[in-house]
Amino acid sequence: MPCETLPAYREGRHSGTGSTSEDVCGLEPLRPAAFASMATALLLRRLSLAVAARPPRRYLGAGATAHFQHLLVEKKGAEQRVAVIHLNRPKSLNALCDGLMTELSEALDALEQDPGVGAIVLTGSEKAFAAGADIKEMQHRTFQECYGGNFLTHWNRLASVRKPVIAAVNGYALGGGCELAMMCDIIYAGEKAQFGQPEILLGTIPGAGGTQRLTRAVGKSLAMEMVLTGERISAQEAKLAGLVSKVCPVEKLLDEAIGCGEKIARHSKLVAAMAKEAVNAAFELTLAEGNRLEKRLFHATFATEDRKEGMNAFVEKREAKFKDH
Repeated sequence: MPCETLPAYREGRHSGTGSTSEDVCGLEPLRPAAFASMATALLLRRLSLAVAARPPRRYLGAGATAHFQHLLVEKKGAEQRVAVIHLNRPKSLNALCDGLMTELSEALDALEQDPGVGAIVLTGSEKAFAAGADIKEMQHRTFQECYGGNFLTHWNRLASVRKPVIAAVNGYALGGGCELAMMCDIIYAGEKAQFGQPEILLGTIPGAGGTQRLTRAVGKSLAMEMVLTGERISAQEAKLAGLVSKVCPVEKLLDEAIGCGEKIARHSKLVAAMAKEAVNAAFELTLAEGNRLEKRLFHATFATEDRKEGMNAFVEKREAKFKDH
C-alpha cells in the first residue's frame, strides 16, 4: 500500500491554522500505549481500512490533536476529560458539507465510546462557527434525490449524543450552523457571534431542525421573525431570548466552554446521561409524562454505585470519587 494512503501518527499539537499539508510519510508511528483509550484505537483501526478512499488523516496521541479532513479533535482540561471538536473548513467559513458531517458522526461515535471523555465542546473559528450548509454542494439536488435519499437525516447525529455537548460559538452561526449549535446541550457565545436562519433568502426553509428547535428556544414570535425575514440576532439578543446561556469575550470563549465541560466531567457520566435524557424529554412529553420519566430515572440512580458514593461522600464531608457505574 502506498505510504500516502496510510494514517500517520505522531505526538504534538496542531498549529491552529488547520493546515494538514505536511508529508505524512515522514511522521514517526506511535505505539498503542500512546492512544488515549481502547475506543480511540478501535476507531483508528476501522478508519484505516477505508483510508485509501479518502484524503490522508493524522491521528495524534493523548494530549494532542486528531486531524480529519474537515475537523480537528483534541482532549483538553487538567485531566484531559473534555474533547474539543474544531470545525475546520476556514476557506468556506466552516460551511457544512456532507464530508464534514460524516466525519463529525465518526468523531462523535469514537468519543461516545471513550471512557475518559466526560463532555464534548464543539467550536469553529473566530470568524465563523459555521456560516451555513455548503450551498454549492446542494444547489443541483432534485426533489427525488432529497426525498428518496432522506437528505440531511444523518446531520442529526449530534442531537443523539448521550454525553453533554457544549457549543462554543464565535462569529457566524447561520442556517445549518445555527441548527448545529442548537443540537448541543449548552451554547456559549462570543461577543461578536451572530445567529440566524436565512434559508428563505435562498428560496427554501430550514431542514435540520431550525423551525423546531429555534421555536422551542426563543418562542414563536422571534422564531417566526428570524425564519420569515432571514435576519440575524446578536449574541446579546440570543442570550436575552434564551438561545444562549453565556456571552464571553472572544478570546476567552473556548476556555470558558472547556471550563464548563470540566465541571460536568467531574461527575458520574452515567448519571449525567440520565439527567440529559430527562431534560431533553421536556421538549417531547407532556408535563405529567415528563414527571413520570424523571421519577423513573431518579429511582434508577439508586441502582448505581455512583449514587451511593455521592451521598456517602456528602455525609462524610469528602469529595466523591465516581466510577461511572
